Amino acid sequence: MKLKNAFLASLMASALLAGCQGSSLDDISPKAEKPLPQKIVAKMKAKGMTTTSPIMIRIFKEEGQLEVWKRKDNGRYDVIATYDICKWSGKLGPKYIEGDRQAPEGFYTVRPAQMNPRSSYYLSFNIGFPNAYDRVNGRTGQHLMVHGACSSSGCYSMTDEQVAEIYAFARDAFRGGQTAFQIQAFPFRMTAANMARYRNDPNYPFWKMLKEGYDLFEITKVPPKVDVCEKRYVFNNTAIGPEGIAPDAACPTVGQPDALRMSYMSYQKTFETAFSTAQKKSSKQAPAPSIAGEAEAKLVAAWSAARARGEKVSREPPSLTPASAEKPNAPDIDPVMTAKTAPAAAQPAPQQATAAAPQQIPVEMPPVPAAAPVPQPNPVAQAPAGDVTAGNPAGETPMAPPAPEAVQAADAAAAGKPWWKVFGR
Repeated sequence: MKLKNAFLASLMASALLAGCQGSSLDDISPKAEKPLPQKIVAKMKAKGMTTTSPIMIRIFKEEGQLEVWKRKDNGRYDVIATYDICKWSGKLGPKYIEGDRQAPEGFYTVRPAQMNPRSSYYLSFNIGFPNAYDRVNGRTGQHLMVHGACSSSGCYSMTDEQVAEIYAFARDAFRGGQTAFQIQAFPFRMTAANMARYRNDPNYPFWKMLKEGYDLFEITKVPPKVDVCEKRYVFNNTAIGPEGIAPDAACPTVGQPDALRMSYMSYQKTFETAFSTAQKKSSKQAPAPSIAGEAEAKLVAAWSAARARGEKVSREPPSLTPASAEKPNAPDIDPVMTAKTAPAAAQPAPQQATAAAPQQIPVEMPPVPAAAPVPQPNPVAQAPAGDVTAGNPAGETPMAPPAPEAVQAADAAAAGKPWWKVFGR
């Protein structure tokens, strides 16, 4: 038995070492080299795009959609493909802390070193969380991806077929000379009707800040220049040079071009009129559940940590609001699928000024905040009575799945973790 255990430990250590060596666009991976369908290539040509022209991605949680935009010959961007997101976890609202299961919202940057052609989740790329805004506001987490396998605990998960196309768009753009592409992740389409519908939500000030970047893209159809100062996002500030500015420093005087400033003012005037009208009407669509700030994030993080330790917890994460926004019937991380695929290559720190060689990522277990409230079951999102999972009664977790957003390293295996926990996305 000791010999068998030693052999398994050696095998696992070798696999982990291989997984920590990183990856790049040049790694041999047939699925990462799959060309775009000819119908998409023809559509690009008709729109005045080339296969290697730059891209941008927009994500909308409530609508469950991911859009790929591509630059045309005239310099403006146009949408080339829209995909239904297979699963995203958590609720509307930003990600606060490691383990809260929230899919991020905000403006992120993806560089070639963040692409993973050997992902355990078919194909993936790291979206770059935490960015400068997240870090200066004390938000934590890692390994937040767009990936395949339709499985999520903080990521945006697609089907394998979808992620193959999205990956190909990025791959071709990088090979055409694009050094980084922007991801804009929003809670919903920021129309006047939707903003009016969520005007009383505790996340509204954050969403209103994101909306400025949303509006500037709607006006110009060019991804806005994004910086962080005074712990907030600022857009198209020409007074900030390419070297950036300290995220907690005072913002310099805004130097937007006059034409853009006038266009933005006109756009806002039209929006305010529509917003006022929408406030007076009763929306037929009720607001979707949103996270109740850091207090709820700590509650869910404590639940995640208990689940990772193998403790009996509710099947759904606890909540301070009536229900979860997680899509039903989509699987959590599948340990069998993970075990049968190669371990994900480590992702580099997402906010490097230039693309750097992938590096090993240190182990980070989901924290258990000392001041976190005691997790309570979500009264609305409970499993139906009599439901059975792996032979255990509903409401119990028979086996702890991989800790959300964490890729365990070799010392996790040495500490007695289940063998399937040590593989990443």
